[in-house]
Amino acid sequence: MMPRSQNKATRLLANQPRFLHVGTLTAMTSDRFYFRQLLSGRDFATDDSMAAQMANFVYLIGDRETRDAVIVDPAYGVADILEILDRDDMNLSGVLASHYHSDHVGGSMMGHTIEGVRELLDLRGTKIHVQAEEAELVKKVTEVSDGDLHVHDPGDQIFVGEIPISLLHTPGHTPGSQCFLVEGTLVAGDTLFLEGCGRTDLPGSDAAAMYHSIHHTLSKVPDDTVLFPGHRYSFHSSATMGMTREMNYVFKPDSEEQWMMMFGQ
Repeated sequence: MMPRSQNKATRLLANQPRFLHVGTLTAMTSDRFYFRQLLSGRDFATDDSMAAQMANFVYLIGDRETRDAVIVDPAYGVADILEILDRDDMNLSGVLASHYHSDHVGGSMMGHTIEGVRELLDLRGTKIHVQAEEAELVKKVTEVSDGDLHVHDPGDQIFVGEIPISLLHTPGHTPGSQCFLVEGTLVAGDTLFLEGCGRTDLPGSDAAAMYHSIHHTLSKVPDDTVLFPGHRYSFHSSATMGMTREMNYVFKPDSEEQWMMMFGQ
């Protein structure tokens, strides 16, 4: 599914700079669409120095009429994230995991234990939506069970209330990385940042797969879609895909061969 192109957010963007600094964002592309961008160490987990250092974004996506909402990549202060959801009078109906790394779903990292989906499930029973190629990795890192997962194939679509979310399989950073396309926004995890893309030198990473994810799968995303990345690695917190394509060096190679040379492979 492609997002509706003529929506409130798109009309507003026409009168704004193409880079958008949103901070703790509440975006509305339709009257019922609920969307918040939260930054670790600032909007939640404020006493966690690692959360501040990693600068992870967590996203809340939902339907204001049905009050259903999902959390994208809950890690660090999960109770804080749930409190924000509660204050907004939204009900948790699921978790979307962009990939298995512990700074996105919890687990051990660099000698630290990070709260994530396992701790969230202790507080609220729900399902974690993952790509099939990522399921075993999510279980290994977080120690959740098969029964906690809803496993998806590329191109699947889920509904949060009446809001459809397309699950785009974008391997490269990890085998089962996925992006979420909803109401004129692309929540990209660690597949694509405003500047650069996710690392491809980690176990399970694949530079050639990343090329195809960015230059083929994400090439179908319209220019006026707003990109929301998994980390704040830039001054700005979001940008249109059109501006990202103009400014981000990962869109410069014209072929997979040039891409692999850029990555030294």
